[in-house]
Amino acid sequence: MDLSTHKRVIVKIGSALLVDDEGLRKAWLASVAADIAALRAAETDVIVVSSGAIALGCVRLGLHERPQRLDEAQGAACVGQIALMQAFETAFSEHGIVPGQMLLTLSDLDGRRTYLNARAALETLLAKGIVPVINENDAVATEEIRVGDNDRLAARVAQMTGADVLVLLSDIDGLYEADPRSTPDAKHIAHIEAISPDIIAMAAPLDPSSMSRGGMATKLEAGRLVTGSGCAMVIVDGQEPAPLSRLKAGARHSMFAASDIDQKDARKRWLSGQLGPQGAIIVDDGAASALAAGKSLLAAGILTANGPFMRGDVVRIQNGPAGNIAIGLSNYDSAEIARIAGLKSEDIAGKLGYTRSQTVVHRDNLVLDAKG
Repeated sequence: MDLSTHKRVIVKIGSALLVDDEGLRKAWLASVAADIAALRAAETDVIVVSSGAIALGCVRLGLHERPQRLDEAQGAACVGQIALMQAFETAFSEHGIVPGQMLLTLSDLDGRRTYLNARAALETLLAKGIVPVINENDAVATEEIRVGDNDRLAARVAQMTGADVLVLLSDIDGLYEADPRSTPDAKHIAHIEAISPDIIAMAAPLDPSSMSRGGMATKLEAGRLVTGSGCAMVIVDGQEPAPLSRLKAGARHSMFAASDIDQKDARKRWLSGQLGPQGAIIVDDGAASALAAGKSLLAAGILTANGPFMRGDVVRIQNGPAGNIAIGLSNYDSAEIARIAGLKSEDIAGKLGYTRSQTVVHRDNLVLDAKG
């Protein structure tokens, strides 16, 4: 697969590839920098999403496993983040490339204003020929504002920037029908057209690791996010040097096909990537069918609201046992929805004394949930 034929590529690097028991894998990182320099020479934008801050911090602090206490992990991240960016600065400088650091949390990506600010900053860096290096802001991220892993963070960045391909450098060369470590004859799957429940069931349980936090399940979740936004995803073994060059030379990998959607709708890309909705609106079967047909959500089709959430918050839209069917921006808060549920739009003002909107969630601010 030749990545240079694409306009914009996201490359995700995991801790286990970047750091071993002796510290930073400098020669390996130098080979990745050379691969990225070749892509930049072909006028392909590259954004790196890199783990490794906590792992490098642990090495520098003499710790032999990832700290379990949050404050200790955050302390390791503070020490390791400096080492991580120094490593990228050194590796890229050999090719005349300047890296630019960006640290993100879930709240940065789920807030519309901060999302737009981050996207604008990335576009500016790319326009100036800078390679952004992104990591989760582990030094300040508590559990409730964590993205959780850099596979999904990379997926969110791919959505945010309208990337063509997300490349997950892994310790495995793609998806198998079963874990090849325990089932040696497991079949490798080269092309995945859609991430169906059967595909998700193939994800092996997370293999315990002292430093790595990812697993095939998180990679499939990342794939669900990006492919639904019109971006393809590739999983390839990144353990050997020059993994992107090896991909071009035909290294075995798994390709997850992008859905056929218009990537220009930035608001819907943002919505589809939300990992932390504030609440849920429960709707009847008629409303669920209307949403599937591209209609807005009206009060008449609402059964109840699970909150609390405020006007303008991102909420799930659910249809009882069917689960999540959509996600969108609510025009009313949860207390208001509880009062107007089941009413015709023209009756809202009589109940509340005012009307914020004829729709509870407008179709322009709503995306169907691929997991629903």
